[in-house]
Amino acid sequence: MTQLTRRKFLGTAAAISAVPLLTKLPAAAFAAGSDRIKVGVIGTGGRGVGAMRNCLAADPSVVVWALGDVFKDRVDEAREKLIKGSPKSRKPSAPVPSDRFFATPERCFSGFDAYKQVIASGVDLVILAAPPGFRPLHLEAAINAGKHVFAEKPVAVDAAGVRKVISVGELAKQKRLAIVAGTQRRHAANYLETMRRIHDGAIGELVGGQCYWLQKELWHRGRKPEWTEMEYQLRNWLYFTWLSGDHIVEQHVHNIDVMNWAFGGPPVKALGMGGRQARTDPKYGDAYDHFSVEFEYANGVRVQSLCRQTPNAAGRVNERIVGTKGYAMADGKIFGANKWKYDGDTPDAFKDEHVDLIRSIRDGNPLNEAKRIAESTLTAILGRTSAYTGKEINYNWILNASKQDLSPSRYELGAAPEVVVPIPGVTPLV
Repeated sequence: MTQLTRRKFLGTAAAISAVPLLTKLPAAAFAAGSDRIKVGVIGTGGRGVGAMRNCLAADPSVVVWALGDVFKDRVDEAREKLIKGSPKSRKPSAPVPSDRFFATPERCFSGFDAYKQVIASGVDLVILAAPPGFRPLHLEAAINAGKHVFAEKPVAVDAAGVRKVISVGELAKQKRLAIVAGTQRRHAANYLETMRRIHDGAIGELVGGQCYWLQKELWHRGRKPEWTEMEYQLRNWLYFTWLSGDHIVEQHVHNIDVMNWAFGGPPVKALGMGGRQARTDPKYGDAYDHFSVEFEYANGVRVQSLCRQTPNAAGRVNERIVGTKGYAMADGKIFGANKWKYDGDTPDAFKDEHVDLIRSIRDGNPLNEAKRIAESTLTAILGRTSAYTGKEINYNWILNASKQDLSPSRYELGAAPEVVVPIPGVTPLV
């Protein structure tokens, strides 16, 4: 076994042993009389295709069944990438074997109602990877239809959406349907072991922490003359709060979720600031390029949150939790009285979250992460709202009293929501 690592051996063994387990599925878990797990993707951009590949790698019974997106060219591109692979991309990928690819042209859908068609196509499980502004709508439709769900983070962009996700999560429990969120750290062995030690007292009583997502700029697809304003915003969704939640919600929610994990739940209040220094061109919509937020948790402990998307600046993506006996880096290091470093196998958490999802369905105890990811999403929204308005805001207020609903009045490729850059002290608290 000198040429076979322990991780590869266990992975191969798991893959071989997984198929017989299909006979142990609870009633109606997957299609009756079939050993295939038919998966549909809603939102066929890079993350949708990536999540589909992660799901395929997680279980040998997974097949690609249906694809859907607002734009047909995105569906066609995704289908081609899955069939032919992406050998020249930054992360090369192989073609999906023909016996695992069943997304025929008849099961490839486009338009604002594509999600309904994917859900109705005979799938067992759906991957929700459209822009986050659509997540509550798509999640509700999937659970109402009796489908298991893998939902990319975040799960909403406003308080109204969060409340819907929490409600749908309760319905999923009643229907014994799984909802797993794309917060990979919750499924990574190094994070799991570090958090177990923190909760067992390895760094003592928690007294503070810091979390960061500082990186360079991201993509922008420009504008074409034939695009309406709605199409322009959809194709550049990162920069419009009604679609992305801004990057503190869309991206930094990963780190914020880890802090909520460490402290046992969401904070009680937040005071934040932010703005636009590097991305001032109107093409960047209403999104900020940096945020700094102080979250205060129930025990009075304060956590500093920093996120930024700026070219030619220092990068940092991690979480640091401070206690009375030392501090921990959440990805696998403890410093102080109980010094420790994770030395296990390097996890592939993007795959493992799908492994955990499918295993939970087979075991008859489907995972339901809806409330947890809704709370972390709302924590990020809390920080964003404080920065946008300049006000200190309580978590319970934004959960129960905020009337903000960023959804457009109608979904069609014409007009789009008005773009107004938030100004602290001027932007109202809704």
